[in-house]
Amino acid sequence: MDIAMIEAAARRLQGRARPTPLLSSPFLDAVAGRRVLVKAECLQHTGSFKFRGAWSAISALAAATRAKGVLAYSSGNHAQGVAEAARLHGVPAVIVMPSDAPRLKIENTRALGAEVVLYDRAGGEDREAIGAAIAAERGLTLVRPYDEPEVIAGQGTVGLEIAAQAAAEGVTRADVLVCCGGGGLTSGIALALAARAPGLRARPVEPEGFDDVARSLAAGRILANAAGTGSLCDAILTPAPGQLTFPIMAAHCGPGLAVSDAEALRAMAQAFLRLKLVLEPGGAVALAAALFRPGAVEGEAVIVVASGGNVDPPVFRQALDLCG
Repeated sequence: MDIAMIEAAARRLQGRARPTPLLSSPFLDAVAGRRVLVKAECLQHTGSFKFRGAWSAISALAAATRAKGVLAYSSGNHAQGVAEAARLHGVPAVIVMPSDAPRLKIENTRALGAEVVLYDRAGGEDREAIGAAIAAERGLTLVRPYDEPEVIAGQGTVGLEIAAQAAAEGVTRADVLVCCGGGGLTSGIALALAARAPGLRARPVEPEGFDDVARSLAAGRILANAAGTGSLCDAILTPAPGQLTFPIMAAHCGPGLAVSDAEALRAMAQAFLRLKLVLEPGGAVALAAALFRPGAVEGEAVIVVASGGNVDPPVFRQALDLCG
């Protein structure tokens, strides 16, 4: 993995992915005690940054391989990204999703033309084993959600945009807080920033109790989460950092942060009130860290990646109830 792969992915994504804005609000600045700049990837196609990695990976396949179709496993955002990228390429997609994933994400994935195969995450079924078996049977290419070079390259295009946008805002030194599951987005952004904006430091943010990346970075080795479910932040609940993503994060990221589900909901409310953005809990943890963990962040400004907005109405109502 290197900056050349990310730049190649950016060329393939040109005219396909939306360059998303870097937003600000004096109200958020006041809460955080510093300037807050929010990269609104919730406005990306399919409602999250995942479209970038999906398009990057599928567009990089040989035409004959791509024509056979692709398979992915995901709780929803990668599912929708792959489904849409496959639809735009005119190829089949099968998505293995947990049965307890938000209904909106399951319905959206089907609406984008993908075949959805549900599995029992809480009961311990192995999505990777299920996916591998289907891919082998049907000749599909597996597009992993984060431990895939071309996926990481696609997510890294967020970092290229941040580097340019931060420079335009006069911000050359800042922590860049990234909602983190397996580390595809975080590692891609970290690589891009290291090459194009070395004064900007990527830092992963996770839910409390599911902070495997933060603990792994502190320990210097990959550590797993004890549980697979139990947080509202379904989009970023992964067993452990990826074999490809962890070394990149260890080389280029600052210490990880963790926030509570309640803080993620409060951040969702603030994003709606102050920026008019709809975020899901897993897409709001980075903003929550900026707002509610100010002592753990360095610099006069902080950049936040609002990574996704695919939230079920009942959960969004929970967040709005905190608006008073």
